[in-house]
Amino acid sequence: MKVLVAGASGALGRPLITRLRAAGHEVWGLAHRSDSLEVIERLGAYPAQGNALDRSSIFELVERLRPEVMIDQLTALPPSPADLPDYLPADRRLRLEGGGHLFEAAMKFQVRRYIQQLSGFYLDGGTGLATEAAPLRVNAPGTIGESARMYAQLEARISGVAPMETVGLRYGFFYGPGTWYWPGGAFSSHLVAGEIALIGAGDSTFSFIHVDDAAQATVEALTAPAGLYNVVDSQPARLAEWLPAYADWIGCSLPPGLDEEKACSPMGMESVYYQNSLTGADNRKAREILGLDPRQLPWLKG
Repeated sequence: MKVLVAGASGALGRPLITRLRAAGHEVWGLAHRSDSLEVIERLGAYPAQGNALDRSSIFELVERLRPEVMIDQLTALPPSPADLPDYLPADRRLRLEGGGHLFEAAMKFQVRRYIQQLSGFYLDGGTGLATEAAPLRVNAPGTIGESARMYAQLEARISGVAPMETVGLRYGFFYGPGTWYWPGGAFSSHLVAGEIALIGAGDSTFSFIHVDDAAQATVEALTAPAGLYNVVDSQPARLAEWLPAYADWIGCSLPPGLDEEKACSPMGMESVYYQNSLTGADNRKAREILGLDPRQLPWLKG
């Protein structure tokens, strides 16, 4: 099967290319920068140079390649989560405008299946875990709400576009090599520097997913029934539980906790919300249909 992966040189794109090739697929990786194209070629995929924001070049590329499946993993995220507010406008433009060009080209040139990266961490599960029927937190404060509204637009875009088959993969927080959540990663560096503290009760529930597990689920999505899937691990954990364990795992200590009211002034309501209002996601559908078998979080083993 010929597969075109956009955003193929990122933390998920690398194991995804490896998994796709191991499954016998012909893999093309779309990237704009020469260094990203070199990474794609080193991984054994065919490099396809193109700028997602240039509509005509994307249409020419898709017309020439005629892939059977397109996987949209476009992101423009910063090296550190601390810089996320500054990067969000470019990230939003790339995913909505650039991804829109990919999607329109897929429709025009009769791509059989389109797989879209979505969010499994800004879902509103109410008092429990969020299923695929759960809405996104579009009314959340700050960048959380901005991101949720962007993901809601992406979900709406891939909804009801027959005859093309569409799959939306709501990934959890990525961890593993090349991500923020890994020894030496940006989150770990901020934690070691004493720049991350627990706010209030730390009631938010986080759902993570190792990038290699996410990659395998994405490969399975090439032939699975169309629809939405929560691609998250099986250990939804409260921040108050996993953050101290993570600090211990990388060999550092947490600074003293912050009262919600005191934290709100210097850090904003968004930080309080982020640490106390998020819900985890239910992965039963992905386990049953995609065969998702996520590994244990290394900082919560046992």
